[in-house]
Amino acid sequence: MNTSQLFLRTRWRLASWYAGVMGLILGLAGLAVYEASAHAHRITLDRELVSVASILREGLQMRLDRRHQLTPGVWKVVPDFCKLGDRCAESPQERANSPYRSLSRDEYYLYLLDASGKPVGFAGTPPPNMDFEREPKLQTFETQDQGRYRQVMLTLRTHPETVWGYLVVGRSLQEFDEYLNELRWVLLIGLPVSLGLIGSAAWWLAGRAMQPVYQSYRQIQQFTTDAAHELRTPLAAARATVESFLRSPHLSETDAREALRTLERQNLRLSQLVQDLLLLAQIEQQGHPQRQEWCDLSEILNDVTMELMDLAKAAGVALKLELEKAAAIKIVGDDEQIYRLVFNLTVNAIQHTPPDGSVTIHLTNSNNQAVLRVIDTGVGIAPEHQQHIFDRFYRVDSDRSRHTGGSGLGLAIAARIVQSHHGSLQVHSSPGKGSTFTVRFALG
Repeated sequence: MNTSQLFLRTRWRLASWYAGVMGLILGLAGLAVYEASAHAHRITLDRELVSVASILREGLQMRLDRRHQLTPGVWKVVPDFCKLGDRCAESPQERANSPYRSLSRDEYYLYLLDASGKPVGFAGTPPPNMDFEREPKLQTFETQDQGRYRQVMLTLRTHPETVWGYLVVGRSLQEFDEYLNELRWVLLIGLPVSLGLIGSAAWWLAGRAMQPVYQSYRQIQQFTTDAAHELRTPLAAARATVESFLRSPHLSETDAREALRTLERQNLRLSQLVQDLLLLAQIEQQGHPQRQEWCDLSEILNDVTMELMDLAKAAGVALKLELEKAAAIKIVGDDEQIYRLVFNLTVNAIQHTPPDGSVTIHLTNSNNQAVLRVIDTGVGIAPEHQQHIFDRFYRVDSDRSRHTGGSGLGLAIAARIVQSHHGSLQVHSSPGKGSTFTVRFALG
């Protein structure tokens, strides 16, 4: 499995886990909302039902005959009341004058039962074929044709110790069931749609989360490849030198010295590479300069110019130093790292400038910032290479030539030093017209 397939598979797994967990949470939340809403409506319905029944009971108990007979006062309390066996006789005037609501308007129904539990009359639209239980309680029952009903039974007393009968008040649950059915449909349709959106978001987020990991993995792969290449070349050269001289039957002193010089060059090359890698790792690990002291940039630039003057002359390049401000320009940082920064930028400029060219180190103070520029008249850098030149082991030359003698870490080290000192490093270059590296530091 290659790298792309591995990360694609990992992305699918992350997206699946995220969508699955979010779907489970969303499903549980939807179930909780459904149950909470149903419970709240059920409690509200029961309270309203008990309240209506209690009001009717109070009105009826004051008007019931102690001889267990119905009196005209019943119709004053319940204008819609119909006595079993008789027609429902109530006048519109009585209904209008009644302080009680018409039960049929609110989908309520009422039954009056005698002491033995037999119905004597009703109001509203009760369900058919009801079976009454003489037990005061709230109950729900279902009919085959007309749906579910909720009702409460209360005891009617004409005297604290005399039971006249029972009052049954109920209502249809059709409206309640329709509401719950609509809520279920909303949840059943909304959950897959939400899961689809969550899945898309999970795929996008997994890609965003995997991007830094993928880039780091590719960088590690590239670093391993480049480091192996950098180490293999001097090791191969040293091994070839040793094998060549071991196969020689006669080795003169001159040949031995030449072999030792070759081994010394390769050893120095390996040592420099290891030192650069250790320095780079140290800077990245610390994240900030280990030493915090005042650094005089003018002195550092003078020292770098003096040290590299011979290298510039050998390359046929004119090295110049320009300090626009007479006063010292100082920053807070590690003077050794700042020296290495200027050294690397200047060496890079000299190595990429042809004979009869020039390299200028320019320092000035602008907007409370120390501005350092290393300007060369060299070969320049193509735009597609400019964003990569600060990567480890990156070389513009595709053949990775060693004519300049560099390890490909100089600019990477320079960039990390600038970053650790909270500065900025920019490059402006055009092929054939030279390059300008600009470093800015905040003044102390």
